Amino acid sequence: MSIRRNQRKDLLPIQDSRSEYTTRMHRVLEHVDRHLDQALELDTLAAVANFSPFHFHRLFSAWMGETLGDYVRRRRLELAALRLVSQPAASVLHVAMSVGFGSAEAFARAFKARFGSSPSAWRARERALRKIDQTDSNPGQETIGAPSYREASHHSAAEASMKMTLTDREPTTVAYFRHVGAYGPPIDDFWRTVVAPWMRTNGLMGRTRFGISHDDPNITAPDKLRYDACVAVSPDFSGSGKYLTTVIPGGKYACTRYSGSAAKIGEAWASLLRDWLPESGLQLDGRPFFEHYGTDAGFDPKTGVFSCDLCIPVTPL
Repeated sequence: MSIRRNQRKDLLPIQDSRSEYTTRMHRVLEHVDRHLDQALELDTLAAVANFSPFHFHRLFSAWMGETLGDYVRRRRLELAALRLVSQPAASVLHVAMSVGFGSAEAFARAFKARFGSSPSAWRARERALRKIDQTDSNPGQETIGAPSYREASHHSAAEASMKMTLTDREPTTVAYFRHVGAYGPPIDDFWRTVVAPWMRTNGLMGRTRFGISHDDPNITAPDKLRYDACVAVSPDFSGSGKYLTTVIPGGKYACTRYSGSAAKIGEAWASLLRDWLPESGLQLDGRPFFEHYGTDAGFDPKTGVFSCDLCIPVTPL
């Protein structure tokens, strides 16, 4: 017998039910990203989502458009590809183990199936290409490692030099909206048309903000790129709208101040990962990169120049 909408008191309204599914699935994606170096079993991820293992796999496939196994494998290989470029001193085996592969051989087979070459050959080629990009003018080309991945205007290493600070950050509760799709101008539009009006409605203007890009557009397909536009809130925040909440992990981050236009921030990120990180004696871990827009972050609407802190999570080699 069919049940009329909202007739039973134990059923959530359709809109609330949809939001609950989204919240649970985002919890799973976050758990996967932060535990790629560990075994990610179906039962464990189903428990994170609070769904039965029997139904979870089918629900995940319907929601994501790819199976759970395919998604986990893709994320492991994409993160490995980034680490191969940004951590040139790390062995292929070290990179493989850091993203959950049990052996260099299994990793090499999976990597070649995904990228068409061995990990070592891919690393050499990509690093050579990025060194060429560093000196050649090629406006509009996206560069690896730029968490907002706006169009990058390439400039010299001297111009990209940065004063880095190692900072111990406290965990921060944020409300966020996720954009899935190509980076670049759509991200600016997303902040302006979706996030800013919501912040205004909920009295959050003037709060600290974060921009988190979870994927690298040189590696991940454009239709799967994920970006979170975040604003700091109290742990007990309750507002209107279809926002999600999470906690940006605390710990040690390498940060540098950026002041410039959207056209150059991509190269600033690329230089940080390509030039500074390999010489630092540090490596990336599973926490997200982010742009940190403090309450003092400036923006000049006439020139488009703004300021923020670029932060990457680091741990000793």
